[in-house]
Amino acid sequence: MRLYEKPAHVLHDMLVNKEITAVALTEDVLKRIDEVEGDVKAYLTITRDEALAQAKAVDEKIAKGEEISFLEGIPGAIKDNICTKGIKTTCASKILEHFVPPYDATAMTKIKAQNPVILGKLNMDEFAMGGSTENSAYHPTCNPWNTDCVPGGSSGGSAAAVAAGTSIWALGSDTGGSIRQPASFCGVVGMKPTYGRVSRYGLVAYASSLDQIGPLTRDVTDCANILNIICGHDEMDSTSSEAEVPDFTKALVEDVKGLKIGLPKEYFVDGMDPEVEKTVRAAIEKYKELGAEIVEISLPHTKYAISAYYLIAPAEAATNLQRYDGVSYGERVESDDLVGMMTKTRTEKFGEEVKRRIVIGNYALSAGYYDAYYLKAMKVRTLVQQDYNEAFKKVDVIMAPTAPTPAFKIGEMVSDPLQMYLQDACTVPLNLAGLPGMSIPCGYSSQGMPIGLQIIGKALDEETIIRAAYTYEQSQNYHNEMAKLGGNN
Repeated sequence: MRLYEKPAHVLHDMLVNKEITAVALTEDVLKRIDEVEGDVKAYLTITRDEALAQAKAVDEKIAKGEEISFLEGIPGAIKDNICTKGIKTTCASKILEHFVPPYDATAMTKIKAQNPVILGKLNMDEFAMGGSTENSAYHPTCNPWNTDCVPGGSSGGSAAAVAAGTSIWALGSDTGGSIRQPASFCGVVGMKPTYGRVSRYGLVAYASSLDQIGPLTRDVTDCANILNIICGHDEMDSTSSEAEVPDFTKALVEDVKGLKIGLPKEYFVDGMDPEVEKTVRAAIEKYKELGAEIVEISLPHTKYAISAYYLIAPAEAATNLQRYDGVSYGERVESDDLVGMMTKTRTEKFGEEVKRRIVIGNYALSAGYYDAYYLKAMKVRTLVQQDYNEAFKKVDVIMAPTAPTPAFKIGEMVSDPLQMYLQDACTVPLNLAGLPGMSIPCGYSSQGMPIGLQIIGKALDEETIIRAAYTYEQSQNYHNEMAKLGGNN
C-alpha cells in the first residue's frame, strides 16, 4: 500500500514514530498527482516546490525531537474559493483569473498554524454555482471511480482529489450541498458544519446566509480532527458563532445504542434511483442492528425547499457578484465608456451558469417581484427550520440519502439546469435551516459508483453526527477502499 492511500491520522502516527518522513510522504502524493491528474483534473494550481519546502521544514522539526500537530507534514489542498495568501484564488472563473489574495481566509490561517503541506488549489463550479464541476471556466473534473462521470459539485475538485489519493485531505465549501453531494459521488467523507461554526472570512461569497466551509476526508476520524482545527469564533465574521467548540475527537465512539434516528418520508423522493434508496435503507437497517431506534418522521415543507433555495441563493449571489464590474474587483475588458466596459467585462468573464443565477437573483429582488418571490421564499425558509425543530424534539439525528442518484455521466445534465437543480433535493433543506450534516459512504451502485448516507444533526451538535457516522464506518470497510480509475476519458 502506498502512502497516499492512508488517512491523515495514520500518517500522523507514522511521522511521530519516524516510520516515514514528510518529504517521502509529499513526494508519494506528488507522484500520484503526476500519475492520475491528467485523467482526474482535480487541481487548478499545484504548488509543488512550496509543498516540498514545507515538508522539509517539518522533517527538520521532527529530527530535533519537537512535537508535531495533527496536520503537520500531511499533504492537503484547498478549494479555489478560499483565499490563500500568495497563491492564486480564481473561484474557477475567468473574472478572477489572475487574482492573488494579499491575505488568508480565517480557516486557512487556522490550517496554516498546523504547518501542513499545501499542494495547491482545487477545481470547482465557477463561484460555487453548480453540482458537477462542469461549470468551471477552465476544465471539468472527472470522478476517480469512473472518469466518464462527474465528481459532483461545487467542491468536485476537493472530493475527487481525496478519492484519487492526490490529496490526503481537502477543504471545500457548502451552500446547498456542495461538500456532501461530491463526497457522496466520490465515496469520501464530507461535513458541512453548523452555519457560523467556521468563519466565512476569506471565503469568496456566493450566498452569504448559506455558505459554510468544511472538510472532505478519507474517514470520520480525519473529519473530526480537521473540524477541531477550523471551527471557532472569529471577530472578522459577524455571523460567526460564539458557541464553545468541543473536542470533536471525543465523539469518535462506537456506540449508537438508544440513538433515535429520524427517517423523513419526504427525502425518499419520486424519481430517486432505486439502488440509492435500497442502499441507504440497508445502511439504516444496520444502525438498527447496532442498537439504534428508527423513528418515522415528517418534514412537510421539504418539497418547497428547492424552490425557496433557488430564489434566496441567486438573490444573494446577484448582490455579492455586483462588485465584479471591471472597476472594484477582477479582470477588465476595455470599452469606449464605463457602461460598455462593465457590460463587456461581465458578459465575457462570467460563465453561463453564473449569469443565469445573477439574472434570476436580480429578477427575484426587483421592485415588482420582491414580495411575490424573495419574501415568500424567506417565509418558506422559516417553515423548513420549524419542521426540523419539531423533528428534533423526537429524534437525535435524521438520516437520508445524500443525493437522489449516484454520479451521472459528464455532459448528461449540462443542457437541463432544472434537472441539475433537483440533484440538491436532499441537501438544500439543512442549508436553509443552518444545520450540520455529513455524507459517509454506505455502498455502491451496480455500476460500481459510490452512494452516500447523509446524517443531519441539531444546530451545534456535530458530535452526535460524528458518533453515529464513526459507529457505522467501523462496522463497514468503505473508508479503506480507494477509487479505481476507469472509464474512457
